[in-house]
Amino acid sequence: MRIECPHCGERDLREFYYQGDATLAKRPAADAGEDAWDHYVHLRKNPAGVTSELWCHERGCGAWIVVERNTTTHAITSTKLVGDF
Repeated sequence: MRIECPHCGERDLREFYYQGDATLAKRPAADAGEDAWDHYVHLRKNPAGVTSELWCHERGCGAWIVVERNTTTHAITSTKLVGDF
């Protein structure tokens, strides 16, 4: 898979570090309770289709990038810097 870095251009997947869902809800408050923390830590969506993912160009410019990708075909439809998300 190749990812388009907004700074460096198209690069191999091995230059990037996958961080997870870019649309993840905010962390619960420290005193939110066990159920809120259990849901935040363990219950993640695993959709088939287009998702927004957070990637870091770790072996390149270091930019944090939101990658819109189809999880069934691995086709990337867009990439943008986190600040532009």
